[in-house]
Amino acid sequence: MEKFEATFDSLRNYQCPEWFRDAKLGIWSHWGPQSVPMFGDWYARNMYIQGTEQYYYHVRHYGHPSKFGYKDICQQWKAEKFDPEELMELYQKAGARYFVAQATHHDNFFNYDSKCNRFNSVQIGPHKDICALWKKAADKYGMHFGLTEHLGASFSWWYVNKGTDSYGPYAGVPYDGNDPEYKDFYYENQEYIGKQPHGELAEWLTGNKQFQKYWLDSVKEMIDRFHPELLYSDSGLPFEENGYEPGLEAVSYLYNDSISQRGIQSAVYTQKNRNREIYRVGTLDIEKSQLPGLQTDPWQTDTCIGNWFYDARQTYKKPEQIIEMLVDIVSKNGTMLLNVLQKPDGTIDEEARYILTELAGWMAVCGEGIHGTRPYRVFGEGDTRVAINGFQEDKTEWNSSDYRFTKKENKIYAFLMKAPENRVAVIKSLQKEKVQGVSLLGYGPVDYHQVLGILVAKLPEQLPVEYTNCLEITVEE
Repeated sequence: MEKFEATFDSLRNYQCPEWFRDAKLGIWSHWGPQSVPMFGDWYARNMYIQGTEQYYYHVRHYGHPSKFGYKDICQQWKAEKFDPEELMELYQKAGARYFVAQATHHDNFFNYDSKCNRFNSVQIGPHKDICALWKKAADKYGMHFGLTEHLGASFSWWYVNKGTDSYGPYAGVPYDGNDPEYKDFYYENQEYIGKQPHGELAEWLTGNKQFQKYWLDSVKEMIDRFHPELLYSDSGLPFEENGYEPGLEAVSYLYNDSISQRGIQSAVYTQKNRNREIYRVGTLDIEKSQLPGLQTDPWQTDTCIGNWFYDARQTYKKPEQIIEMLVDIVSKNGTMLLNVLQKPDGTIDEEARYILTELAGWMAVCGEGIHGTRPYRVFGEGDTRVAINGFQEDKTEWNSSDYRFTKKENKIYAFLMKAPENRVAVIKSLQKEKVQGVSLLGYGPVDYHQVLGILVAKLPEQLPVEYTNCLEITVEE
């Protein structure tokens, strides 16, 4: 098979592999040293910003960041109860068909035995190759394995560790990011002091060529060590807008590695950039949001049951909402990557385990309308739409006229977003099909009739699943 070059012209020949289009649901371990305080996302940054909740927590719990900095948090991450095989079994039963491990976050700490970065989980903290253990478990349970890297934005994201308090007992005392012994970990990024970027992470991508080389070397190392079937960048295509194109080189390196390892190009590269010319080199990712309608190209939503890193204060999404989100996303040719939060010891809490158990029960009944399906000619019917408003993920209030569709061979799957109280399902979108049979998944055949293309199906009083139910409609081919 012809190899890819690090150019847009070559990489636009990318085709999303069938395994990803079949999988529909992935589980993500967004986990690392920032889980240690159990105080939410971006801890490594906000602990150095006086006045934030995480700064106050850090000072009052661990001490001032001039004395106890993020490097010391890393030492406290032990992952002592981490059992990836036990978790992977839960994830597979919950319907996930791929698993994604975090290789590194914006904190520049690597979750594998890296030669590029001495601050990694084998040398510091757990003394375990977290990503290698995840991959072994994923292989055991037949899960496609991917990695996420959040490194591209970290150089400018983390300049705050060079600061000082502006008032109080430590006013003017430098934070530990100023210690030259740790300049490789905390970066020599003083150029960003007073020049904080704003907006999307793409604006945090630095023009510093030394860092860009470090990023590219690190990503190539991840690919060489793990041969991931999915690689996610938490930004747009890194650095392309700065005239140097390490992002294109990394993507071609991923695809060519897949060809070398598997004989075909079966890897997926996802990144957050709505510029079609950029994301066409891979697959578009939308963070904690949605796309409004049926898409020609496959895409991914990355979301979480709560916060990104473990947060003892966080309210979790209920199983009902997660299932409804999944159905709506899949109907639009999308895939959901769901972060299941882990405590610093590597375990998941009882509420997360409950969510997975509920997903497993639902998937056992309705999963055939999810896995291996393709979009129907319309994604659904009914007037209700998921609100698309940045990172807002409020539960959608569906009504009984709302359906979402998927298709597999001569089967159309109609998900009832809210079951009708009179237990009569009316579907108006089958104008071009002749219906030959209707079954309710988990129950069996139901009475129906089709008049002028409108399908009317009688549902049982007791529905088979507590959450979104699904009709399997067999049509004449």
